[in-house]
Amino acid sequence: MNANHSGSPDAKDYKHLLLDSQLCFALHSTSLAMTRVYKPLLQALGLTYPQYLAMMVLWEHDGLTVGDLSGRLLTDPGSMTPVLKRLEAEGLLSRTRSKEDERVVQLRLTEQGWALREKANDIPACIVDASAMPVKTLNAMRAELLELRGNLNASLD
Repeated sequence: MNANHSGSPDAKDYKHLLLDSQLCFALHSTSLAMTRVYKPLLQALGLTYPQYLAMMVLWEHDGLTVGDLSGRLLTDPGSMTPVLKRLEAEGLLSRTRSKEDERVVQLRLTEQGWALREKANDIPACIVDASAMPVKTLNAMRAELLELRGNLNASLD
């Protein structure tokens, strides 16, 4: 069987299926590129990207539960457990089970966790520099992506 069907008479009818026509691939490949830019910046702090996301949420709202944190990050609480265990092992946070409900785990930053915030302070500017785009453009793009995410989530309800 011939794997190259680009010469078939009806190929023009399938241009919407070309990889480079897909928004999902543009988002996916951009996300991969963004993570590659973050990697050396975060390695200097001893963090992975998921750990950095967790720390940003805790810098904003210390004392959250694992459920609250995973909700804020739009992820499953079970997937956060290894991330949080590693942050705890590194001395950046403490995890404490609630006395009222043992299933609830409270997260608190340590002094070392708070100190890391100062070291991370320049990362957003580094990302803006790497993008080579004006902050106004990046903010507009972020707003559009949030609208897209909301619309996609609403379509699932």
